[in-house]
Amino acid sequence: MTIRLPRSRHRPRPALPEPRRDASIDIVPMRRAHVRHVAAIEERIFPRPWSAALYLSELASPATRAYFVAIVDGAVVGYAGSMLVAGEAHITTVGVAPEWHRHGVGIRLLYRLVREVRGRGAHALTLEVRMSNHGAQELYRAFGFVPAGIRKNYYPEVNEDGLVMWAYDVDTPVYEARLDQIGRRIGARSRDRR
Repeated sequence: MTIRLPRSRHRPRPALPEPRRDASIDIVPMRRAHVRHVAAIEERIFPRPWSAALYLSELASPATRAYFVAIVDGAVVGYAGSMLVAGEAHITTVGVAPEWHRHGVGIRLLYRLVREVRGRGAHALTLEVRMSNHGAQELYRAFGFVPAGIRKNYYPEVNEDGLVMWAYDVDTPVYEARLDQIGRRIGARSRDRR
């Protein structure tokens, strides 16, 4: 079987809908058809973007990986993913198209991702975030993540350290109550809670 990957660097960027308050943001499992759109966003927001091939590889391991996309008017505006190993979920990526920042996309993606990995038996979550990315750190704190260490020069392309954050005991009723509160705040629909 031959996998043909799009040449995303040579294609025009897919048009995204204009951000608006009344936009319906659907969070759905990432599929192969979403990958070229995810890669296009990735190239816009990260100095060293993941390739489409890497995303396809991640999607080929559904037992240990979970990936979701945010869809508005049929267009991918964000994505998030994780790797689950021995009860710990490593949030591998969260990305939102720049024009959709601060429109509730990231919190909805993380909410759905955390629900998914908890359902698969995760009792702890971890991730790395740039030291200067205070907006993302604030989002992660809402989900119970706390600083746990620093990885020196973790982001060498921007010469920046990575802050390691963990959320523990995510399989407890106390954490469930935290998620329920977040779900109420973002107006999560029943399908988002699966």
